[in-house]
Amino acid sequence: MKLLVTGGAGFIGSEFVRQAIRKGFETVVVDKLTYAGDLERLKNVKDKIKFYKADIANREFIEYIVKVEKPDIIVHWAAESHVDRSILDASPFIDTNVKGTQILLDVAKDNNIKLFVNIATDEVYGELGKDGQFYETTPLNPNSPYSVSKASADMLGRAYHRTYKLPVITVRPSNNYGWWQYPEKLIPVVILKALNEEPIPLYGTGENVREWLFVSDCVEAVFEIINKGKVGEIYNVGSGEERKNIDVVKSILKALNKSEDLITFVKDRPGHDFRYSLNTDKIQKETGWKAKIKFEEGIEKTVQWYLDNMKWVENKLKYLKNFWRKMYG
Repeated sequence: MKLLVTGGAGFIGSEFVRQAIRKGFETVVVDKLTYAGDLERLKNVKDKIKFYKADIANREFIEYIVKVEKPDIIVHWAAESHVDRSILDASPFIDTNVKGTQILLDVAKDNNIKLFVNIATDEVYGELGKDGQFYETTPLNPNSPYSVSKASADMLGRAYHRTYKLPVITVRPSNNYGWWQYPEKLIPVVILKALNEEPIPLYGTGENVREWLFVSDCVEAVFEIINKGKVGEIYNVGSGEERKNIDVVKSILKALNKSEDLITFVKDRPGHDFRYSLNTDKIQKETGWKAKIKFEEGIEKTVQWYLDNMKWVENKLKYLKNFWRKMYG
């Protein structure tokens, strides 16, 4: 089977590509190479993939790639993905996440793609209080420009399945973390600022809760869904590893032997969802998949990876200073 992977030079998409090559899939990668995309993530498999630098919102080029490469399966990871950036400017999120997804679905429909795996997010559900879980049947109630754009992409995929019989499966993962994550998200930001003895910005009182899924577990789930999932279905992909943001920060500081005095509370993010939690009974029952990596083990792996790859991280930092200043003051 031949895979076309959008966003394959991104954080999670590149892990999917690396695993795809290990599993023996012929793999074509499409990535716009924005600030968050990096071919360095694919250096160990670069001779085993076909790469196209392309914007998924460029219909003509996407049509060309699909007609030339004739993939069996499209796995759609490409997205603008950072909530904070969507608050500063929602336009790129609409262009890529909504328009880009619609173009990919159209091209897939017109070229008899055997399976379209549409990667969404748990944020499409909105927020929870202290109790309860999101099920695949939970109504969508997104609250940020990012999550609205992803909910739109999610619903477009399901509409194309219903209307055009396009074989779409929808995947809704929880918060991913791990190696190669661009240092704008919570965990890598904390690691880098702690290493430099800089104040660590934490929204509000740090009580917001997220469910943390190690990146390799997420990707393995998607392969299980490709192999055993049912067309037209939705699958939550979570770990059950819920943590308050402040406890995540304290775990990292402990791993680095740094003082908790570095924690600096900043004004809360507009529309900040309190808690996400996914019920994963469906994926476990239908595919047998279950997350393997516990949070403490995942944090150790992540911290060590950043310590071992500081040259890559430092190359990214010069692009982040201005962004951090806008968000955290």
